[in-house]
Formats: sequence, C-alpha cells, structure tokens
Amino acid sequence: MKWHELTISTTEESIEMISNFLHELGAGGVSIEESGTLNKQRDTSLGQWYEVPLNDIPEGRAVIKGYFAEESDIASIEQELRPRIDELSEFDIDTGDYAISCVIVDEEDWANAWKQYFKPIRVSERLTIKPTWEEYTASPGEQIIELDPGMAFGTGTHPTTALCLRTLESVIRGDEEVIDVGTGSGILAIGAIRLGARRVLALDLDPVAVSSATENVRLNGLDADIQVGLSDLLGVLQNSEVQGAAELPIQVTVPVDLIVANILAEIILLFVDDVYAALKPGGTYIASGIYKNKEADVDAGLQAAGFTIVDRQRDQDWIAFVAVKPA
Repeated sequence: MKWHELTISTTEESIEMISNFLHELGAGGVSIEESGTLNKQRDTSLGQWYEVPLNDIPEGRAVIKGYFAEESDIASIEQELRPRIDELSEFDIDTGDYAISCVIVDEEDWANAWKQYFKPIRVSERLTIKPTWEEYTASPGEQIIELDPGMAFGTGTHPTTALCLRTLESVIRGDEEVIDVGTGSGILAIGAIRLGARRVLALDLDPVAVSSATENVRLNGLDADIQVGLSDLLGVLQNSEVQGAAELPIQVTVPVDLIVANILAEIILLFVDDVYAALKPGGTYIASGIYKNKEADVDAGLQAAGFTIVDRQRDQDWIAFVAVKPA
C-alpha cells in the first residue's frame, strides 16, 4: 500500500497543534522530528549521553509528517491545513516560516521505520519507558513502562511527556485516585500506577488514543488498575459512565486526589473550573504541555479558578504547573 507523506517544516512551538490538525484531517499516522543540535540544553542528570547531533534540523525547528491513504484527496487536505496553521498566530503560537511538501511513499518505508529510533529511555529517577519490541533488564527499584504508542501521541521522548512523568514522580505519595485527561498512549496513567497510585481513570476524546491506551494498559498488566474511557472531564462530572470498550460505571471516586493533563494551554484554560470541581480539597492538579509564551496565561487562569500554585517544573521551553485546591 502507498501513502501520501505530507511534510510540514515549522517550529517546535507549533508541534502539538499541527499534529492535532493532521489527525483531524484523517492522517493514518504522524511522526515528529525535533532539532538534534548540541546547542540545545539537555538533561544529563540521569546519565544521558549526547555525543553527536541527531539531525540537521535548526534549533527551535521541527519536521512533522502526516501519512494519508493513497486514495485521499491530498490537495484538498493541504488546502484545508494551510489556513488552520495560519490561524495559530491568533493564539500567539509562532509557526515561523513554515513550508509544506508532499511525496508518495510505500507503507513499509514509514509504518515501522521509526521504531529503530525509539529505544528504552530513563525519564526519571524511577521510571524507564521500554518499547515492547526492545529487550531491557531493569535495575533494582526501576519501574518499567511497556509502550507501543501506535498512532497516539506520547512516547516519553517529547519534553512535555517526560516533564509530566517527572512531575508525577515528585507528587505521588501512594494510594491516590487519579484522572488522566487527554491520555493519548496511556503513558501517564501507567506511570502513575507504577509510582504508587491506587487507581486511574484515563480519558481521551480521540477513539484512536482510547484504543492505543487500552492496549498499552493491557501490555503492562494493569487492566484492574486503569480504566480507559472515551470522554472529557465534564462528561465524568455530569455522568456516572464513560465510553470505552464497554460502558462502565467509573471506577474512581470523584472528587479525586490528583488530576493530570498533558495538553495544550488553550485547552487547559477551557476546563480549569471542571478540574477544580473534580478534585478533593487539598487535591493536586498537574497541568503540562504549556509552552513558555503561555506560562503567564495559565498562571492567571489557575489562580482565578481558586488554585494555589505550589511548583512549576521546566524542560527546555515547556512548563508543568503543580497546583493545589485549598483544603
């Protein structure tokens, strides 16, 4: 089978929005490659070794590729994509001098090729992400997250995902009930259980993500601990059921101890009041996926909703807020 490979050269800042656009337009897969320059500040606290540049993408730039079935009207897709990218400037998202190109590729050239670059990665003191196809022996005390992300966002290699996992490690004390909003591949839900949480409700509005997260939960043997559902947080607050492989009563008690959301700042600001309502007094909210130019907006939004900001973690130009609902 052949596919249209639609390539967008843009900024790292616009990765998540443009990737989302590609999924909405029907992409059968999305790949992201960021700058491999050695000038970028890198975390070496866990022994990571950066010897040579990974690629020749300029610092601050990224290459996003969306794959569309051969029968797709790629001209119409590109025509619909361009104004969406142009509108990002209205949300203070700089796409730079972006460029779009397209070629036809064979499925075997892309469907599994990326796997050779996805290796086990230690993302925190206790957590290591291991692709299901790689052999790896854990050291004492090391917790393993088995992952096959498929087409869903979240491998742990993107700064926002790694940042969120490290923030979870700093917050979880044990036995918490957690809601993961926008679960993607399910990586944060799995990480929360590995760190000691008792039960997680993992939500996403994308059926592809729900399917991917459900499979990753199964791969990690955590079906009894993590419930994956097709819903948003407001749906959970208003109803006693979520949609998943089957409709089930939710298996966490709302309000919960901890909510984590690794999504866009604009979306975080849209449902901050729902998060507040879904947390116990004294409960914690981890809001990640926030680019530096949105830090002040999210700070103000969290405080306006009644949260107390107790910490913020940083990785490159991304921020994760830790906010607490007053007791």
